[in-house]
Amino acid sequence: MAAGRAKIRKDDMVAVAAGKERGKTGKVLRILSKKGAAIVEKLNFQKRHVRKGHPMAQQGGVIEREAPLRLTNLRLICPKCQERIRPRFQALETGVRVRVCRKCGEQIL
Repeated sequence: MAAGRAKIRKDDMVAVAAGKERGKTGKVLRILSKKGAAIVEKLNFQKRHVRKGHPMAQQGGVIEREAPLRLTNLRLICPKCQERIRPRFQALETGVRVRVCRKCGEQIL
């Protein structure tokens, strides 16, 4: 993944643009910047078979957990206009760069 300012951050609401989860929305739980991926709440579940005594499950068996989704397949949802967007960056007078919605012009915190 190319280095640069992250357009999607933790706790953002995102929509999935491609893949088997296309059209669904959720909140970002974690960003995996080295992989260029994000873990989104209640999306892209995978089953994992674990043995008894494993740190993930004391009893063992089959557990389900969220798997990462590529950042290129996610679109940020603007909190004001509720549209799927690719944000742009704008510099404030203080020199701080903030994300801005391309459709409504609102700052995204």
